[in-house]
Amino acid sequence: MSLAVLLLAYGSPSSLEDVPAYLADIRGGRPVRQEAVDELVERYRRIGLSLLDRITEAQRGALEQKLGIRCYVGMKHWRPWIADTIEQMLDEGVTRIVAVVLAPHYSELSIGGYRDRVEAALDGRGALDFVRSWHDWGPYVDVVTDRVRGTAAHVVFTAHSLPERILAAGDPYRDELMATARAVADRAGLADWSLAFQSESATGEPWLGPDIGVHLEELHAAGVREVLVAPIGFVSDHLEILWDLDVVAKAKAAELGLRFQRIESMNDDPAFIEALAELVRTRVG
Repeated sequence: MSLAVLLLAYGSPSSLEDVPAYLADIRGGRPVRQEAVDELVERYRRIGLSLLDRITEAQRGALEQKLGIRCYVGMKHWRPWIADTIEQMLDEGVTRIVAVVLAPHYSELSIGGYRDRVEAALDGRGALDFVRSWHDWGPYVDVVTDRVRGTAAHVVFTAHSLPERILAAGDPYRDELMATARAVADRAGLADWSLAFQSESATGEPWLGPDIGVHLEELHAAGVREVLVAPIGFVSDHLEILWDLDVVAKAKAAELGLRFQRIESMNDDPAFIEALAELVRTRVG
């Protein structure tokens, strides 16, 4: 074997007992408040564990079958760790890797972190083709477009918020999100749409906005009564979808009297898997 695909994802704890170690890894060894652990445990208790693991494995299997190329998964913050997966790939004879993060939009804080981990683990022992961004990949845009076409609701495109300081460094994250939203809106013929952010962390610094909760208030004040949320920054059902949107944002909409719907996540939808497969094919020739 020489060529293989490496799918990269965030990772999620395998059990409730894993939550403290998982949070510690995310925080890079900085102290974790017990309140934060308890809060995350309760959220996972309500939505279920290992959803991201199962979905990512389903995506991996479907992509491998579609491409006829061996595909692997490496996680940023939990097992299977990126470094461990790369060691496995090298042990199994892989000499060329096409790496795709299962998040379409580039930021040095997010996608850049995956790249750094891959490069450090590989340590020059093979050829790496790291897909930096696929926010404007036509087949991916088409999958999102199919999910919003024909709606009469105001469409709110969302993505994970990041600290505002990335903008001063020229980070393209917000611009890439807006480009995806515009492309989908143009293809779907949407006249009424906006971009908002979600899942902000409590770090004490300004984060990209508007936050989805605040934005729902703004839309309600402007006379909007029905919203369809399209989380374009995510491709799988996991905590930021099933809790931050389906529980918290939905409750906020109900409080305001807004009708709230969310598009289906891509998960292992055949159309999405084909979009990923086409993306990989452009890199392997």
